[in-house]
This record gives sequence, structure tokens and C-alpha cells, in this order.
Amino acid sequence: MIIAGEASGDLHGAHLVDAMRRLDPDLDFFGIGGDALRRAGVQVRVDNSDIAVVGAAEVLSKIRPLLRAFRLAKQDLKEIRPALLILIDFPDFNLLVAAVAKKLGIPVMYYISPQIWAWRAGRVKKIKKLVDHMVVIFPFEVDFYKKWDVPVTFVGHPLLDSTPPAGTVKISEDLRGNGVLVGLLAGSRTQEVTRMLPTMVEVAEILSQRLEGIRFAIPVASSVGRDIVEGIVEGGKADILVVSNRLRDVLDQATLVITASGTVTLEAAIAGTPMIIVYRMSPLSYWFAKRLIHVTHIGLVNLVGEKSIVPELIQHDASAENISDQALAMIQDEHGLAQVRVELRRVAEKLGLPGASKRAAEVAMGILS
Repeated sequence: MIIAGEASGDLHGAHLVDAMRRLDPDLDFFGIGGDALRRAGVQVRVDNSDIAVVGAAEVLSKIRPLLRAFRLAKQDLKEIRPALLILIDFPDFNLLVAAVAKKLGIPVMYYISPQIWAWRAGRVKKIKKLVDHMVVIFPFEVDFYKKWDVPVTFVGHPLLDSTPPAGTVKISEDLRGNGVLVGLLAGSRTQEVTRMLPTMVEVAEILSQRLEGIRFAIPVASSVGRDIVEGIVEGGKADILVVSNRLRDVLDQATLVITASGTVTLEAAIAGTPMIIVYRMSPLSYWFAKRLIHVTHIGLVNLVGEKSIVPELIQHDASAENISDQALAMIQDEHGLAQVRVELRRVAEKLGLPGASKRAAEVAMGILS
């Protein structure tokens, strides 16, 4: 049984399923996920689009489907008795399911750790009781779990299996041109895009007045309706190109990207693209986060690099004026941009080598045997 409550986990889970089937073609999978897991041959009992949430406040709007999904997962564990339960991130839900599996004697592997090293670190005690093996994708997570005597294996980041190194992607003609190109990456969820993109469009308009010939590109994620993005961009005064599913094209051509916090910042690091990390959440979610988060950075690039490599502008600091000032200062500082690119290469190296899914599959097969 495999549970991937969000789109990124769905993709990583699908790669893991493929890798496990290469080791044992007779394995059967079922659980909670999306289209990627379906394509990998998993019987998806609940679609993760019904239960994916962003922030504490947003949970309230999904409470009924979350409860239905938990009841079904509990029933399936009791009736089907899978040989292994694989959980991918999505901790509040997944740890409840892990508790059911533990009572039934079903081994639990957790792939892609919840960010308990950043907030709610007390959950590590629960993980120690409920999880047989943690499979982690960041090197600094190993020491965290070893300190608590939790069995742990670092496999590298699965992004490295699907993201080519910097300078190896051919750029499409519509992104070429004179002048500076800035990428606007508002997120892979509709909630994030509607919250962040209007500010980014305002940034584009401010920068267009300050810097002649500057261009902008928005790579729309497959999980977001292009019509929503075009509706926000429409009528603006900046030169903004909207493209679909072409994140890497934009990363390779852009001088700078303005990006929502998340895994996309690591994709930018692998591509060697300087960035400004911006993020806003609902006031209630931010109130909770301020009291629970215990790390000095929220950007994964800065966390992996263990220092402030790129700027972070969060909540009230993520105003169009602040972002524009920071972007202009970076664009006009060629030496500074070159140094950021050097640091981003070091971050990419810390993520390990390609083959994360294969190594995670070997851990899973070890538990099964």
C-alpha cells in the first residue's frame, strides 16, 4: 500500500513503484495518489486531489474528504493486510495511517520525510514508534534521525533522476531574445498561484518601468489551469510570455527567477539559476507557522546550503516594491549573480547522485524480504 497525498509525492511514488517492479515484477500496489501512480499501475482508491491542502487553515475546507480517505485506508489495511505500507510526506494524515498499520503488525517505510526538523520536531517521537525505516532525500536529515535512533537511509533527491544538469537543455525560440528574462514561478497549486501571481505581475510592471527591454515568462504547471494564469496576466503592461509545462526551458534561459518557496527552488539550483524566494499564506496559517517553525531559513536551497544563498521575502515582506528592489539589485550585479551560481552548484552536489528511486526501492525490498 502506498500513500502520496500531494502531486509531488505522486510523481516520486510512481518512480519508486517502477523501480520496485524492476526488482520484482510480481508486486501489486494500491493506495492513495494521482495520475502518476495510476500510470505506474497502482490501484488508486482515493484521488489525492480530493485531500491535498496547503497550510493549517486550509485543512478545515477538506476535513470531510480527509476523514473519508482515512476511514477507507484503515479498512483496507485491516482487510487486505499489505506486506508493506509506504508513506510519502503528507505527515498529519500519514502518521494516523501508520498508527493503524503498527497495531496490525504491517511494516511501515516513510519515503521523503516530513519537515519535522523545521517545525513540530516533537513528532519524531511518534515516528520512532510507528515507522520501521525512514528514507530521506536531504543529507542533513540523516543526523537528525540518527540522534533519535530512528533507522534511516539517505538516497539522494529524486529530482536528480528527472532534471538534467545546467546547460544541457535546448532552449525554445520563443524564450530567446535580447534583454533580461525573468521567470515568475508562482507555485504548482491553484491556491498558491491566485495568492502570489498578482504580486509577481505587479513586480513585472515595476521592473519594466525601471529596466528597458526586460521580459518575463511564466511556466504554468500541469496542476494549474492555464486560463487562471492568463486571466491574472491579462491587461498588464509588462511583456509576459505564458507557457505550459516548460519550467526547465525558463530556468535555463532566465537571468533570475522570482519563485514561490518549495521544491521548485531545488530545480532552479540544479539548473544553476539565481532566484528570489517569496511566499505568502493565509493569515491564520502564517500565525501558526510563526509559532512552530524553528529554522532560520524557509527556502530549501538555503536549508541545504546551510546559509543564506538567495534572498527570502515572506508574508508582509513579499510586497511588489520589496521584490522589485531586490530583483533589480541582483540583475545589475553581475559579480553577485556569478557567485550565487557557484553556490547553487554546491547545493546541487549536496543533493547526491541520480538513482534515488532505485536506492529507495532497494530499502523497500529489504524490508519485504
